[in-house]
Amino acid sequence: MISRFLRGYVPASAAGRAFALVALFDSVGTGFYLAGSTIFFIRVVGLSEVQVGLGLALTGLTAFLATVPLGVLADRWGAKRMLTLYQLWRAFWFTALLFVHGPVAFYVVSALLGVVERAVSPASQAVVSVAVPGKDRTRVMATMRAVRNIGFSLGAVLTVPLLASGSDLAYRAVILVDAASFVFAALLLSRLRVPATPPPVRRGGLSFLSGFNDRRYLGLSAVSCVLAVHMPLLAVAIPLWTIRETDAPTALVAVLVLLNTVLAVLFQIPFSRGAESDGGGLRAMRLAGCALIASCAMFAASAAPLGTAYACAMLVIATLLLTAAELWQSVGAWELSYAYAPEDRKAEYLSIFALGNSAQDVLGPPLVTVVVLGWGEAGWAALAALLLGAVLVLPLPIARLDKRLATAEGTRPSTF
Repeated sequence: MISRFLRGYVPASAAGRAFALVALFDSVGTGFYLAGSTIFFIRVVGLSEVQVGLGLALTGLTAFLATVPLGVLADRWGAKRMLTLYQLWRAFWFTALLFVHGPVAFYVVSALLGVVERAVSPASQAVVSVAVPGKDRTRVMATMRAVRNIGFSLGAVLTVPLLASGSDLAYRAVILVDAASFVFAALLLSRLRVPATPPPVRRGGLSFLSGFNDRRYLGLSAVSCVLAVHMPLLAVAIPLWTIRETDAPTALVAVLVLLNTVLAVLFQIPFSRGAESDGGGLRAMRLAGCALIASCAMFAASAAPLGTAYACAMLVIATLLLTAAELWQSVGAWELSYAYAPEDRKAEYLSIFALGNSAQDVLGPPLVTVVVLGWGEAGWAALAALLLGAVLVLPLPIARLDKRLATAEGTRPSTF
């Protein structure tokens, strides 16, 4: 039974298995970095908390600005080649962190690290789209996401003995392990065989400055961005709402986060089944929206003064719904972003779609803290109304994109 369960998590193609290994190396290294980097910057480099925060903000800014231009270059020079270069770029600049002294050097290296930070995901999707059979690609993306969750946790656990030693050498080892993980990922990618693809797009290197004018795809990306609100809800709303507004104990926050991580690992692949069928992406997105709306209701209900047991039960149910929404939204986003991205501009289109996650990084936390936490139950109702609007609007850009595909292919739309 266990072997049958595990086989369900192993991609059928050799390329899919290679991508799972890449995701594992990448995420284990990132787990090391997330667990120990802040301590390294403060204790070893000598930065203040404000300086660390500013450096991370610069990473996010350069990541946002560089994602689409790099997507254009990936279409021009090949997504696999660019993805391999991204991993080597990360390895180099993470190693450079070991030689940083003072805030200015830290800001420069942080900004350079951010250049490829958000470009890795759409480039990975673009390579998967040509290296993995169409019926298996969403499952491969699901496997990679599940493996990443395992890798993040494994990396964080393996960091514990290094951090416990308290030595500068141990903190530097945390950074070095992260850099080494990207080198291993690049080596695996370099050995990956990718089938012949459409001729590279030969456009001016600054063509992205003329603007992205596919309004249908932009509309789809915007709706997906709204439904990606599960990210700040998990990172910001769960801990603050639990502590400030409910009778649940503070320790429950760790339990809820662990519950989300475990369920994401166990159920990401099962949730991806059927996504490649007609209308599968739209159906997954609708289910994500409905689960998010239900989770808003449960979070609001958890604030009722009915005792600790009641609050804990409501928060657990809310987290289960939030996790289901996360899994469905990821599956729907993969399938829909693939389906409507032209083959000769796939990396560029996927980069545009990926900006939704970057926008959530910027807009999500203020939305949660100002509206949801600031307005209490009314804030949850306002968020639920926004999500309902997104679910109702979602079919419109999809119908227009289907119509365009039908016109191009001479077939009838199959989404509805």
